Amino acid sequence: MNPILVVPARLGSTRLPRKPLAMIAGAPMIVHVWRRATEVALGPVLVAADDPAIADAVRAAGGEAVLTRPDHPSGTDRIAEALSLVDPGGRHDVVINLQGDLPTVAPEATRAAAALLADEAVDVATPVAIVRDEHEADAAHVVKMVGTPDPQDRRRFRALYFTRVRAPWGDGPLFHHIGLYAWRRPSFERFVRLPASVLEQREKLEQLRALEAGMRVDAVLVDDVPLGVDTPEDLERARAMLARPPATH
Repeated sequence: MNPILVVPARLGSTRLPRKPLAMIAGAPMIVHVWRRATEVALGPVLVAADDPAIADAVRAAGGEAVLTRPDHPSGTDRIAEALSLVDPGGRHDVVINLQGDLPTVAPEATRAAAALLADEAVDVATPVAIVRDEHEADAAHVVKMVGTPDPQDRRRFRALYFTRVRAPWGDGPLFHHIGLYAWRRPSFERFVRLPASVLEQREKLEQLRALEAGMRVDAVLVDDVPLGVDTPEDLERARAMLARPPATH
């Protein structure tokens, strides 16, 4: 496999204006996400930006960025345009979508998702973590993955559904979906050509489009859920987390 990691970044945000440029521990948030992506060490990292200020911040830190149209309805569409600009020939056969508001995501989670694509039957792979907070079980902003565990590997699942409600019913763990994806390139290109699906529009979850189109989505269990920065309160938490000195051994 020859992956490329692409981070979509949009300057406009209703709850947290100019979110990618919010300063955290001396650097814009998008730079922290770019650093997490480079730590994955699976391939080149590209930031797909909708504004020159984002691209300039990434380039100042030593990264690569490309400007895309500001009117894309989703980060996935932004990534598609970026790929058409930097890799129109499809040299990179795996596309890893790392969200631009996950400044604390562990590189191990991204690597674990990408590893699932070693199975040629898998179209897209994504990480999940066990829901440990009872409040999150019923929280609509916490997306739950419903899946069947692999009998040979209990940390691997065949995803059957994603939802904002508590699911599945009954005893057993719930799985918090982490919003990063490792796509097989042909599956990604097929996905972006598809219209928004019925369940996708109802749940407001883009990944349901893949399931409704018959794509195989596998998930891998990881230890931690990274902090997603959506509100000023999230930003303060990220600042506190990234201000801590690294642990010594």
